[in-house]
Amino acid sequence: MKQDKKPNPFKSFLTIAVSLGIATLFMWFALKGMEFKKIMGYFGKANYLWVFIAALFGILAYWFRAVRWNLLLEPMGYAISNSNSFWTISFGYLMNLTIPRSGELARSTALFGVENVPVEKSFGTIILERVVDLICMVGFLGLTLIFKYKAFIAFYNYITEEKGKTETNASNSKIYLILLILAVTAVLFLVFRKKMERFPIYQKVIHFAKGIFAGLTSIFKMKQKGKFLAYTLGIWISYYLAAYLVCFSLPETSQFTFADGFFIIVVGTLGMMVPASGGIGAFHLALKFGIMALFLSMGKNPEEGGEVGLSYAFISHTMQLVIMIVMGLISIPMLAKARSKAVQNRNL
Repeated sequence: MKQDKKPNPFKSFLTIAVSLGIATLFMWFALKGMEFKKIMGYFGKANYLWVFIAALFGILAYWFRAVRWNLLLEPMGYAISNSNSFWTISFGYLMNLTIPRSGELARSTALFGVENVPVEKSFGTIILERVVDLICMVGFLGLTLIFKYKAFIAFYNYITEEKGKTETNASNSKIYLILLILAVTAVLFLVFRKKMERFPIYQKVIHFAKGIFAGLTSIFKMKQKGKFLAYTLGIWISYYLAAYLVCFSLPETSQFTFADGFFIIVVGTLGMMVPASGGIGAFHLALKFGIMALFLSMGKNPEEGGEVGLSYAFISHTMQLVIMIVMGLISIPMLAKARSKAVQNRNL
């Protein structure tokens, strides 16, 4: 697929600036009222062997995701190598550190360069992946509610205790406005559809939408559904172990149970969903509150829990950043080599 539009440098700069601003704001909230030197003191007594083992599971999740992606592309007639899939995913995660959520499109574009898979089709499978991941996330949330209900309530109360009452009427008005805009858009589309079909841009949009739909529905045509489920479990078990094993690196969190691990991965994932560069700040604030809530549910000092939570967050998040940066940088020459080889094969 040829890219007709060149990226707007100002728009990219503005997006990165806003993302960094959000990250800075959340980091300020996370560190507010905390003694940074005291938090740094936890790093000196950390056992980084556990961090290294956790990092291995983090990388393993990349591989499971790469192989699972191939299963989604197969029904559309694309047999791509696990290696190319793995490095395009690594490249996508690296791009997410610059512009949040840009990694999905970068991943599809990179795959087109090495495997000639249309961007719209691979992008559709990535959207499908996100839906499956959301379902898995809901599953972890359910386990958290079952095993750590008190901690979940403590966390929820803590982050909402300073919020005022929301204006229900205002919220309803926004919902009605959105529904009205959607309804008007639908009517205009039906009325002017025939005229719109004459424009080339309409055909491109429809073509792109069909490709995304093909990617989204590929799961129903997949022959190896058992393998897809197994790799999905592998991804989330790896995520869980990458988060939980870091707990053993600090004496204060080394006694956390498997159930505590469910709570930590849910809270951490929620933090990473915030559109800040690489989840910086938001992840730290979420874990600060999360481990504070765990300490509250255990009858321990919540202030110490906040300090421990930030220490855990810095260790865990730094580990994730190192993985993303190292794997992402390695992916650049690997993809360049694969793309060169693909071009040579097409010219034969």
